[in-house]
Amino acid sequence: MRHDRGVSDDRPTDSTSSDPNRDQETGPDDTVVSGTDVDPAAGAAPKRLRTTMLVLIAVVVLAFDLVTKIAAVHWIKPGNPVEIIGDVVTLRMVRNPGAAFSMATGMTWLLTIVAVCVVIGVIRIGRTLRSPWWALGLGLVLGGALGNLIDRFFRSPGPLQGHVVDFVSIGWWPVFNVADSSIVCGAILLVALSLFGFEPNGERVATSKKKAQASTDAGTAGQQ
Repeated sequence: MRHDRGVSDDRPTDSTSSDPNRDQETGPDDTVVSGTDVDPAAGAAPKRLRTTMLVLIAVVVLAFDLVTKIAAVHWIKPGNPVEIIGDVVTLRMVRNPGAAFSMATGMTWLLTIVAVCVVIGVIRIGRTLRSPWWALGLGLVLGGALGNLIDRFFRSPGPLQGHVVDFVSIGWWPVFNVADSSIVCGAILLVALSLFGFEPNGERVATSKKKAQASTDAGTAGQQ
């Protein structure tokens, strides 16, 4: 029988044997997904460092504290308070040798050393900080501590003995300044974060324990 040249001798080949992308899979939306390029940990991007946020908050607090103290020294005369809301809220000039809210007035040099230690501790923690709430709390504490520390070093009667400028008086509450309120607010926030299990790295204590337990279980299973 004569061979019909109109008929091709080519036979269909197996697409899986000739396709160079045979190791790839097609998803529901016809998108080719490589079986070797998928990284299960790709979505778990590390959290951003919050050091910049901490520094910015501290700088804002420090600048506001310095400006208000300079204005208070210039405009408020000792013994002549300025009434804001009657006798309840007033601005009065007080030179405070003690801690926040006029506490420990006879330990000026010790309070200065404590403030320096607080600043160093906050800076050390801030280098690996990843929680925005911890950055806020530590920024408030750092800015307030620096504000009062500048008074300790540069105001009379001398270095380490300088008296802090306090000028805000509310009712029976001791006279305070911006730095004092910033330190107290920051400390309250940090205590609350610690009580609720939020860590500086952005995780919660319960989550960290679960991850540690999962790692231990995986290691135990791998040895069996």
